[in-house]
Amino acid sequence: MTLLQDRTAVVTGAGGGIGRGHALLLAAHGARVVVNDIDAARAAAVVAEIAAAGGQAVADGQSIAARAGAEALIAHAVRAFGGIDILVNNAGNLRDRSFLKMTDEEFDAVWLVHVKGTFWCAQAAALQMQRQGRGGVIINTTSGSHFGNFGQSNYAAAKGAIASMTYTWAIELARLGIRVNAIGPVAATQMTHGLMSAVDGKAPEQLWLPERNAPLVVYLACDEAANVSGQVFGVGGERLAHMVQPHYGKTLTREGGWTVEAIRECFQREMPAEFGSLGILGKPYPFHGGVLPPPASE
Repeated sequence: MTLLQDRTAVVTGAGGGIGRGHALLLAAHGARVVVNDIDAARAAAVVAEIAAAGGQAVADGQSIAARAGAEALIAHAVRAFGGIDILVNNAGNLRDRSFLKMTDEEFDAVWLVHVKGTFWCAQAAALQMQRQGRGGVIINTTSGSHFGNFGQSNYAAAKGAIASMTYTWAIELARLGIRVNAIGPVAATQMTHGLMSAVDGKAPEQLWLPERNAPLVVYLACDEAANVSGQVFGVGGERLAHMVQPHYGKTLTREGGWTVEAIRECFQREMPAEFGSLGILGKPYPFHGGVLPPPASE
């Protein structure tokens, strides 16, 4: 069964890894695919794979790290296939470094591709979808790293921003029939080489195959998911998880508002028990004993 017959999809960063998996499965379900990657040869190779399987695709080498490139990418989809129905914002990069050592270049390089690239592509796509008048689908890529992950101030910030943009765009674009969701994929790819370990005796490349992230993208893009917007899902390996939207937890109220004295009277009694796991690895809250300066050097 093909769920996306006669739809046009754009996938950024689709020359390999997770993006390639998205492009191949979208095409297998009938979509015409614009395979975008700054490595034009890799994009062309994926297009060849799609054509060999009987699908339709074109390669695009624009860099989405600039508004002009993002707009040119969407224009390419319109020229090649007459419009756009699905945008998958997948392109990304890493510049991992601990916070105190991270440079402006390392922060900006990640922010530019992930946040501004996602923004530029989505805005150009949504404007085209608005002109077409038939709705559409935008699927962003976030990560559990935005919960907090050592050495990833830039990446965590970017992925948190993408999650927040997903919630906002879902609200704003619903009137146009445009659904906006995000996935937090996991895969053993070129970008994560050396960062993932074996699980339950399975090597990372066996458990975390990039293409295992693609089925959810196809489903979110199809009409059966018309009731799904503003949601984030963790996917990859053998899991499919709903990533709960941030929300207020335990709330205390005090008539007339809070004073320092009133907070001192109740805070340590009421709040520390609410502090849950911290960071992407889900380790128990480590600071119940306090965060203290290191011992003075002798």
